[in-house]
Amino acid sequence: MTQHLATPADAPTTGTHTGWWREAVIYQVYPRSFADGNGDGMGDLEGVRSRLPYLRDLGVDAVWLSPFYASPQADAGYDVADYRAIDPMFGSLLDADALIREAHDLGLRIIVDLVPNHSSDQHEWFQRALREGPESPLRERYHFRPGKGESGELPPNDWESIFGGPAWTRTENPDGTPGEWYLHLFAPEQPDFNWEHPAVRDEFRSILRFWLDMGVDGFRVDVAHGLVKASGLPDIGAHDQLKLLGNDVMPFFDQDGVHEIYRTWRQILAEYDGERILVAEAWTPTVDRTANYVRPDEMHQAFNFQYLGTHWDAAELRSVIDASLDAMRPVGAPTTWVLSNHDVTRHATRFANPAGLGTQLREAGDRELGLRRARAATLLMLALPGSAYVYQGEELGLPDVTDLPDEVRQDPSFWRASGQDGFRDGCRVPIPWTAEGSSYGFGDGGSWLPQPATWGGLSVEAQTGDPGSTLELYRSALAVRRERPELGAGEAVEWLEAPEGVLSFRRDGFVCTANTTGRVISVPLPGRFLLSNEEIRVVAVDDEDTVEIPADTTVWWAV
Repeated sequence: MTQHLATPADAPTTGTHTGWWREAVIYQVYPRSFADGNGDGMGDLEGVRSRLPYLRDLGVDAVWLSPFYASPQADAGYDVADYRAIDPMFGSLLDADALIREAHDLGLRIIVDLVPNHSSDQHEWFQRALREGPESPLRERYHFRPGKGESGELPPNDWESIFGGPAWTRTENPDGTPGEWYLHLFAPEQPDFNWEHPAVRDEFRSILRFWLDMGVDGFRVDVAHGLVKASGLPDIGAHDQLKLLGNDVMPFFDQDGVHEIYRTWRQILAEYDGERILVAEAWTPTVDRTANYVRPDEMHQAFNFQYLGTHWDAAELRSVIDASLDAMRPVGAPTTWVLSNHDVTRHATRFANPAGLGTQLREAGDRELGLRRARAATLLMLALPGSAYVYQGEELGLPDVTDLPDEVRQDPSFWRASGQDGFRDGCRVPIPWTAEGSSYGFGDGGSWLPQPATWGGLSVEAQTGDPGSTLELYRSALAVRRERPELGAGEAVEWLEAPEGVLSFRRDGFVCTANTTGRVISVPLPGRFLLSNEEIRVVAVDDEDTVEIPADTTVWWAV
């Protein structure tokens, strides 16, 4: 068993709670795009392990690894064929063990992705269910149903896949005749488990223990809102169902039955030392429903997608911040803050475009504006109470790569007739480590997605030591956050009077001022300057010190 990183004796406390995770900064690694250890053009666990000192020096507390399990890679590893094996493209279980051990030696915790809503269609259970035909008991572990229509030629209901098209695919019987249909809320290669079946629940309890015994510090639960489906799988009665997501409780998402599952998982984690955690990827209509996932006996954290989708606007941000803190406070859970991940356009590009275009964009927009806003948004996020997530490369100010040729794209939803826009490849391009080289230090064998010619100037090597770089801004911000525990602690902010378009709040001996406008604003000097993403100017006006804060700038102050 891998040694475990114990919670430090001086870990911060909040009320009756203790826990490193309550105010942790967690760094998301997308393994195929982080670092290539064997030179085959694809990132791997050895590559991640070799770069762990960089993450320690960056100042993060934990590393979340996107899926590395054995998989046909129909959806970049979110189609799992074996939950207890590493895909050879990423390495082996020995590599995983070495990575966990070294991370713990460096003071970093490891969170792994868990994909319980669906498996790969190559999973042993599903393959046997197909081979054995309609009478196979293994079909009860998925959602197999006869079709509608005279010959069963129509899907069992009107549900649509998140990736576009019907959420059902018809099978072929062993004798070659048309067979039953199976449910897949995502790609056809990702059949949904039936979580009413006890074998499914037993299997995932076993999978949890397997990785906990390996020493992982927690799980990010993919599609945590999707495991339980409404009884009878009723029709929705509407098309373009993607437009309803996030506004209504759907019969396949955010059903109350999921919470019983997570209570049993929480009990398993409680058996292990070191405060292991569960993090919900739960897309819900409101932050109040998100709070249901982090009640004291369920998960520890849930992603704050409402915050991720908020544009750079003071009024909108304040509203979402207040709603988020208000929703988490009654259940005693920390609020989380996130600006980018592997499924959405990087915020340096989102903020470069007009508001209201969503989280998957096709246009590069105003690069200078987007980067300035992204840097300011980062300082705002890191000043809020709770836990913050950083997606790999955002500390370099990377934009989305919006001009990838169609022939190199690998997002499965790109090739479907409808559904998600399918432009997630733009945020998944391998990150640059060096200023030169065929893959800018990613590895010796090129990169699985082409990198822009501008990548070298954004590399870790090019930005290290440059006081004006985005990388050094992140390093400085995370260092200040460690030195001043009030930044992450607590569960509320004290809003201060500020001009229109400006956010200002106090956290004990700390004040954050964020100018979201496109103009310079002047405010009374709040205190001693700590950090900002743009240069500020202090002037004396009528014997009172006033600070001029540039457009799209966040400033930290000690008071």
